[in-house]
Amino acid sequence: MGKLHPECEILTEIKRDEDQCLRSIKENGNASVQGGYVTYMMLGTGSGQLAVVSLRNPGDIPCCCKAGRTHGQRKIGCRMIWDGALCWPQAVHGESVNVSCPIVFLQFSPVLGTITRNCTSEGWSDPLPTDLNTCVFDAPILTAEVSYYGTIQIIYTVGYSLSLVTLSIAVVILLTFRRLHCTRNYIHIQLFVTFILRSLSVFIKDAVLFGDDDIDHCSFSTVGCKMSVVFCYFCMMTNYFWLLVEALYLNSLLIVSFIYGKNYFWWWSMLGWGIPTVCTVAWVITKFQFENTECWDVIEDSPYWWIIKGPIVTSVAVNFILFINIIRILVQKLIPNEIHTANSSQYRRLTKSTLLLVPLFGVHYIVCAFPPDGVVLATRLYLDLCIGSFQGFIIGVLYCFLNQEVQTEIHRRWSRGRMDSYGAVPVIGKSHLDTSC
Repeated sequence: MGKLHPECEILTEIKRDEDQCLRSIKENGNASVQGGYVTYMMLGTGSGQLAVVSLRNPGDIPCCCKAGRTHGQRKIGCRMIWDGALCWPQAVHGESVNVSCPIVFLQFSPVLGTITRNCTSEGWSDPLPTDLNTCVFDAPILTAEVSYYGTIQIIYTVGYSLSLVTLSIAVVILLTFRRLHCTRNYIHIQLFVTFILRSLSVFIKDAVLFGDDDIDHCSFSTVGCKMSVVFCYFCMMTNYFWLLVEALYLNSLLIVSFIYGKNYFWWWSMLGWGIPTVCTVAWVITKFQFENTECWDVIEDSPYWWIIKGPIVTSVAVNFILFINIIRILVQKLIPNEIHTANSSQYRRLTKSTLLLVPLFGVHYIVCAFPPDGVVLATRLYLDLCIGSFQGFIIGVLYCFLNQEVQTEIHRRWSRGRMDSYGAVPVIGKSHLDTSC
């Protein structure tokens, strides 16, 4: 949650290093940026290729940016410069300077490489090596990383597509059959809708930010891209909060003896839709006033991101606590006090109930919200994007298509339609499933 696209993360980190270097140069009173001396990194381009363009020959650098041209510069040697990728400190003639690669490359390699340049009487020498491939020691690692992120995108595209189709059908079914209209299914419908909106928002965001290969999606800023990002975060937030509503409602049914009426549904709606709306509006206002840069998807180290992230992390934590509490209640109800008297069927029922609750409560998000030490970004992306994209599909199948009430109503309607076609009037007895909703 809240992670940058990998290529944008690299470019953003390099931009931060540039700003810090230029501030140091300005403070030292020797502002010197080598014109045209830039390293461009293209990671994860439209064709999925990796390209690291070598640094320009220092012989092409204007004289104003070289060292050793005047008597004063000879005293200094080589001046502090930013070459487009690394910051080189002041050095005396004959000194060899080693600079570590940008820290962001640690996500590709456990050890940072170094770039070396010599301070000569003619100024800075060519860097050794001449590009940033040494920063990961083995360039294919970067290519494999790009391939990994491409695979992640394919998986979550398939997952969100399945969720979108499955849940759309599920919503139609729950709205069509009047016997299924009750508070519990109304809450299910709201949750299904948030999964549908979340799937659509991801597709819209990907199309706007990454649909055109000619656009620098790491830095461009338009009203359309900002709206797509806001919509994506709003849908994501409502999804988390309706998962919380499901957990709270189920806990209340197990603890409180009376049945909640439709009036209580509006309180659940205020929680599921109201809080995300308020938080999203507050975040939009603060971003517009204090951090109106790029497409609002660059949220690394942004204090305002906690307006969105804080409530989500809280909902995930509360959901996990409620999940543990329900498991405790199920253990008390399904397994007798004397453990040795419990049979295998009771343990099977407990296991089945627990597995059914895992996707409904979004238990896997606890790893993303509170990652333990050693959990790498790849694992978190897999849990958040890959498994999370199929969550809506799994919930739709478990709580609609495999639901006995839904199957009974579909069978009832199917049987009635067949008998009506023969002119007969079916006599269907009332089942306990008719009132269980």
